[in-house]
Amino acid sequence: MKSCILLCGGMSRRMGRDKGSMKIHNKPMIIHILEALNNQIDELVIVLNDDNRIRKYKKIITQKNYSFKIYFTIDIENDLGPLCGIMTGLEKINSDYALVLPCDSPYIDSDFVYYMFDTLESILENEDNESLMALVPYHRSPNDVDIIKRAEPLHSIYHKSYIPLIDEFLQNNIRKVRVLMKNQNCLYIPIDNHLINVNNFKNLNRPTDIEE
Repeated sequence: MKSCILLCGGMSRRMGRDKGSMKIHNKPMIIHILEALNNQIDELVIVLNDDNRIRKYKKIITQKNYSFKIYFTIDIENDLGPLCGIMTGLEKINSDYALVLPCDSPYIDSDFVYYMFDTLESILENEDNESLMALVPYHRSPNDVDIIKRAEPLHSIYHKSYIPLIDEFLQNNIRKVRVLMKNQNCLYIPIDNHLINVNNFKNLNRPTDIEE
């Protein structure tokens, strides 16, 4: 079972409007991502922040167009950021791991999705790695110092055993997603434009990003 969590519950303050439904190259951003996921996963949990957004996205997304099952859910608590969205999604998946993606990265491609899950499966074949908590892409640097700062935590795979840890972080008002990587068994994968292309991580956060 291959699961994915798509985070669509943000407030879009910098963009000024809902990002996932915005059209890029004549179709909503979220559709670009769903097309990349097609035939690569078994289930998708789309995390939104209220019932109105769920109704809106159900009008945009037609289940029959995709090979995977689609579930819609609402953030456990609103406006706590992507960390809460990850916890919400992990509680809904039917597998142990899920690839987490943001709704504002329309250039995610199917090769990236395939490579992430293929790498995970290869790792888990080794019994010594059964305790793996996360699989995280990161941008290389000449000395690879402080990988966490150069990681892409919203394009990573997480184990559902993170749920109680995330809950503890949120109870203590800790909301940065990168805290998931500290003192945990995480494997970092370099972004090298060969196996993983840097375009997968391009975010569209502001109106000027759309214009470009």
